[in-house]
Amino acid sequence: MAVYEALGACEGHPTAEELFRIVKPQTEKLSLATVYNALDALCKAGLVRRMPMSNGCCRYDADTSLHMHIRFPATAEIEDVPPQLSDKLIDHMPQGVLEEIGRAMGVQIDGMSIQLLATRVEGSE
Repeated sequence: MAVYEALGACEGHPTAEELFRIVKPQTEKLSLATVYNALDALCKAGLVRRMPMSNGCCRYDADTSLHMHIRFPATAEIEDVPPQLSDKLIDHMPQGVLEEIGRAMGVQIDGMSIQLLATRVEGSE
């Protein structure tokens, strides 16, 4: 429960190691393995989204609603796209193409996860 609550309180998308550092001071006997096990169980239950990164680590998101992320490969950071802009693109996804992908691959598309890759522009922060 402490791992889930800490993740829900995070503004960003922490790694398991970052969550461990957040939760450890309140839970003396907590191990990193326990954090990984908790995150795995939360993902399987649909309460948390696992976001694998190109560097091999994963980041986690307690917001499992359909929304978009911007990923910065250089820093391995992930940020949520503002909801109104995320919804604008998601609402314009052609349903027919998604159905065609499903038929072509013999699968049922249950949802989507969209990440935009980005580089920070100097002076834009």
